[in-house]
Amino acid sequence: MTARSDVILDRMMALHPKIIDLTLDRVWRLLDALGNPQSDLPPVIHIAGTNGKGSTLAMIRAGLEGAGKRAHAYTSPHLARFHERIRLAGELITEEHLTAVLDECDAANDGIPITYFEITTCAAILAMARTPADYTLLEVGLGGRLDSTNVIDRPALTVITPVSYDHPQFLGETLPEIAREKAGILKPGVTCVVSRQHPDAMAVIDARAEEIGAPLLVQGRDWDAWEERGRFVYQDLRGLIDLPPPALIGAHQFQNAGAAIMALRHLGLGDDAAEAALRDATWPARMQRLRSGPLLDMAPRAEFWLDGGHNAACGETLAETLTRLPMRDTHLVCGMMNTKDVAGYMAPLEPHAASLTAVSIPGETNTLPAADTARHAAASGIPASTAESVEEAVRIITARDATARILICGSLYLAGRVLRDHG
Repeated sequence: MTARSDVILDRMMALHPKIIDLTLDRVWRLLDALGNPQSDLPPVIHIAGTNGKGSTLAMIRAGLEGAGKRAHAYTSPHLARFHERIRLAGELITEEHLTAVLDECDAANDGIPITYFEITTCAAILAMARTPADYTLLEVGLGGRLDSTNVIDRPALTVITPVSYDHPQFLGETLPEIAREKAGILKPGVTCVVSRQHPDAMAVIDARAEEIGAPLLVQGRDWDAWEERGRFVYQDLRGLIDLPPPALIGAHQFQNAGAAIMALRHLGLGDDAAEAALRDATWPARMQRLRSGPLLDMAPRAEFWLDGGHNAACGETLAETLTRLPMRDTHLVCGMMNTKDVAGYMAPLEPHAASLTAVSIPGETNTLPAADTARHAAASGIPASTAESVEEAVRIITARDATARILICGSLYLAGRVLRDHG
């Protein structure tokens, strides 16, 4: 049975402007019609960056909750259901509550063109403003400067995770251009935690911070985090912390955990919060091990992993993560969107992939055809073929190797489909 919220969300898609332009005008108009709920949010932690935003947010949230705080969270995109985007005081928004705020935003918008992300962001802000909590975590959807979440005059803290190439049609072709958009979340007098950046990106962030008077806490200058003998080590001016590694898998998660802990310490939270940030954070489809479901029933001796990373930096991160897993042939099942740097994503994976079976992403008009994904993989030196579905790809792979490691990757949209069908 179709949920009523799905019906409203489908109707909102029809309001989309004919041309996508990054602007805050439509958001400000609707928020004003709603009574400016952004002014009533609990203290906001605003997070931008190209990679690691979601994982960093998840660790900050785990740390806040470990310290006994209640936190709202707004993230995107969702994987299985829209409700995943909105957490109210730690709990996913209910169908009844979601339907109510969507209806209210739809009525206040009165049929005027507005993007899906803009109107649903307003709905999330409305729901969070009306629910008591100690903090609000806002993840930027695209860029920062003109993103729909950038409507908070004075957040409690901002965070910029690593900046790399993505969405060039909106953010620019060069790292300085992209960094300029990310740095748009900086606010006068508001501290920003900054993960380690390429020097070209850091120069832009530094310049913007100096221009408006935003204090920075920069990895490598004010704090750092690294792996040492399998442990997580963090250091800032207050001292050193030595803890077990993050629950989220991958070397890049040490950097994300460091940003989360710097954020928590800046907010005045202690070791309990730091320990919880590492121990309790969960973030689906980021090198997630699948341990049950229909895919495991199809191939019980295979090892299944799921990752939604989709740009060149994610390919590098994924490749590095694979080097840390026990030796085993890794077979990729890959589907990508046609807006991504497919060659850049594939290149670092070549030494680690025994094969790649390409699929088109079901239900996505912007999916890259499986044949094109396979062509890019082959050009990168990965033995490649195509399949009609993830299930067919698994059958093909396990017919050759029943104990294969199978990594489903290339897109959060593909990851969401897999979690809906097999999670």
